[in-house]
Amino acid sequence: MTPGPSATPSPNGQPLAASQICVALDVPTLLDASELVAQLVPMGVTWFKVGSSLFCREGPEVVRRLVGQGARVFLDLKLHDIPHQVALTVAAVRDLGAELLTLHASGGSEMIGAAAREAGSMRLLAVTVLTSLEAALEQVVSLGKQAVDAGAGGLVCSPQEVAALRQALGDQSWLVVPGIRPEGDDAQDQTRVGSPRSALRDGATLLVVGRPITRAPNPIVGLQRLLSAS
Repeated sequence: MTPGPSATPSPNGQPLAASQICVALDVPTLLDASELVAQLVPMGVTWFKVGSSLFCREGPEVVRRLVGQGARVFLDLKLHDIPHQVALTVAAVRDLGAELLTLHASGGSEMIGAAAREAGSMRLLAVTVLTSLEAALEQVVSLGKQAVDAGAGGLVCSPQEVAALRQALGDQSWLVVPGIRPEGDDAQDQTRVGSPRSALRDGATLLVVGRPITRAPNPIVGLQRLLSAS
């Protein structure tokens, strides 16, 4: 698996660090993404998420370019297909330089196992239930355990499920958590959200934050607000 932060975060009471944030580059072009990386890497942010819209618009070059700027790339493609097709896709992206890649836990153990055999040094993260949807905790934990047993190196989960998953999975699996909002912020199109402080306390490894930073009038100020509020 790729080197990086330990699966479990710093002890309770420690302030949120920029290195614990993964900025979601939900922007239309590579130029926009590159500008954000150039602004935020000097502030201590190392992780950046490239989603399917940016990847489809700009192609594999977006990963290569951002890695060249010093970014650690989380490629969020949420793969879900028959095992053979998913394995082919994982093999196609493993040399781009991305360190994290997502696939759906609901794709099943055979699909995840096929992906794991092709992942090389990438860490596969299984998406349990999208944070825009309601979900029963038992469903999330069951999907998560099956995915890790099949070869996933961690999960993407909402802030509300971190504590139960950390207890169920132990310390080695990464828990990467979107749906992070500063206290008092609008949840927007997310349903299962939480604050940075609560997610880290419960055992999150990495916090995915998009709009509170990328849509702030000044992304650096947005980052600083998030850090100071935590």
